[in-house]
Amino acid sequence: MLCIKHLLEPAMSTVTLSSKGQIALPVELRNRLGLATGSRLEITEEAGGLLLKPVHTVAPVALEGLSGMVKAQATGKPRSLDDFDAASLLAHRDRSQP
Repeated sequence: MLCIKHLLEPAMSTVTLSSKGQIALPVELRNRLGLATGSRLEITEEAGGLLLKPVHTVAPVALEGLSGMVKAQATGKPRSLDDFDAASLLAHRDRSQP
């Protein structure tokens, strides 16, 4: 018999905190989440506990690998700032400022 409740509940494990403040995640959990040595986790303090989330990063790409991706040549007359309406220019300025 298949228990649907079991399928919907997140897996729960107990880990021990080392003297250096480290924990070891169970291998089944690491495999299921695609975690390996050096994987980064985001930790958030929540009411009554901690939440760990994997931080997935995009692998760096060498600039040479991007060459040739944009092949279209500009056509027509180049546009100036006068070609754009004031609202667009203000919105662009606001997004550009830190």
